[in-house]
Amino acid sequence: MEATKEYKLRKLLKLLKTKKGRHTELITVYIPTGYDINNVLTQLSDEQGTASNIKSKSTRKNVTDALEKTIQHLKLFKQTPPKGLAVFCGNVSEREGNQDIQLWSVEPPEPLSVRIYRCDQAFVLEPLEDIITPKDIYGLIAVDNKEATIAYLKGSRYTIVKHLTSGYSGKHRAGGQSHRRFERLIKQQSHDFKTRIGEHANKTFLDNLENLRGIVIGGPAGTKDDFVEGDYLNHELKKKILSVEDITYTDESGIRELIDKSKKALSDVEMIRQKKKIQRFLKALITPSEPVTYGDGVDKALEMGAVETIMLSENLDDGLIEGYIEKAKNTDSEVEIVSEDFEEGYQLWNTFKGKAAILRYQID
Repeated sequence: MEATKEYKLRKLLKLLKTKKGRHTELITVYIPTGYDINNVLTQLSDEQGTASNIKSKSTRKNVTDALEKTIQHLKLFKQTPPKGLAVFCGNVSEREGNQDIQLWSVEPPEPLSVRIYRCDQAFVLEPLEDIITPKDIYGLIAVDNKEATIAYLKGSRYTIVKHLTSGYSGKHRAGGQSHRRFERLIKQQSHDFKTRIGEHANKTFLDNLENLRGIVIGGPAGTKDDFVEGDYLNHELKKKILSVEDITYTDESGIRELIDKSKKALSDVEMIRQKKKIQRFLKALITPSEPVTYGDGVDKALEMGAVETIMLSENLDDGLIEGYIEKAKNTDSEVEIVSEDFEEGYQLWNTFKGKAAILRYQID
């Protein structure tokens, strides 16, 4: 999905979540791809008749007025748009006794497959939320003898699922125990800890096996190899291992290191694509291999049509982002909306005022 379409849909959903009806008077309509819009108009007209039986005068008026506004909006369409249509309408006034009927309509970036009519205190948003929620999941496991972190990567964000510690210090005073017995004890502790890691990883990733596209594992050489080669992970998960990397840390910073080390294996992930774009920009700043700009220079470059790719922090004001999106659309420039959940995204926001661009040609 295009970053601009995803951003606009995400912003709309954020707004609609804030809208609540005092009673069951908010109308949600989903029309799937290929469905006859006239059938929906007939249904809504029937619902107007049913709504006339509502006992509360104010609720009855709010529902019938919302239905009428929805019907008039749908009459603007000769047929259902190619990817379907979602309409949200109702009284969203925050003051009792005041009416403020508002309507929002969206043609989704991906085809709708559900048909819904609902009159409730909140809008039904799940079908659109499913569209913007990344389906593909990548498992991340950072492991050594002392600690391990299990996470998953979706889109431009990673989520820590579990952090485990073994209690193993790596130091020992014999205290009467033989050296050989101590080695057996340490080996058993290491095995037990890897078993715990495997159990948590199996539970986390087997529940999402359908959408799990791969697993990357990192840690010190010996430990991570023992974990991969041992019988700790379910055989279905072992088939999903994409990459095994040497990393220094095994806490959350180790997860970030693992993502960075596995860029080739994770090349289809949105975060990796954005990291590469920003790294390309940073490289050009240090060794001028191609034209780039940032901060206020981005505005000038956009006006001149010189922008190939503009990178915007999602922390920027919504109105500002929308303005940049429209300007980029007019000059056929690519747009990336970047979170600060990873190092390069954080750097874009804190060092470059949340906006940077790779240019088609050099400007003054």
